[in-house]
Formats: sequence, structure tokens, C-alpha cells
Amino acid sequence: MRNFASALAACMEGRGVRTHTELDMTTENALWAIARARPEPPDELVAAAYRAFAGQLDGTNAVAEREAFVQKLIQRGMSEEIAREFGRGSKRGG
Repeated sequence: MRNFASALAACMEGRGVRTHTELDMTTENALWAIARARPEPPDELVAAAYRAFAGQLDGTNAVAEREAFVQKLIQRGMSEEIAREFGRGSKRGG
């Protein structure tokens, strides 16, 4: 929580998100939207950042990010079965 709070404060000041915050891409993207909207980011962007962080905590961001990755693999010609297996991080052949 401290990483999110300090990253949010930095973005509200227009400094952006530091590296190695342990925040996921969905949360970082929401925070960057706040930094880009300076000097007065809309309340909706701040609320979106809190929702994104909640999604990181409950795992829904990871599920959505993994599904987006699987869909990209399928669009690039990988079979759905293999793409889903790859998306789960399982290893084939031992």
C-alpha cells in the first residue's frame, strides 16, 4: 500500500511512477494518466487509479493481463490450447 500511496502522490505532483514499485502495469498506467493530466487531474482518474490498485490486490488485473497476452498469441497464429497453456506458465515436456 505504501508503494501505491507514494506513487500516487508523485503522480499528483507530476513526477510520474518510479521503477521497481511492485505495482502492476494496469496500476502504473492509471497512475501515469494522472501524471500526464497535471496540473489538475480529474477525480475520475484518481478513482480509476484506486480501482486499478484494488484489482492488483485482488488479482483481477493479473487475470485480465494474462488473458490479453493469450489473445495476442492466438492472433499471431498460436493455437488456443497452446496459448492458454503458455499463458498459465506451464512447461511442456518436463
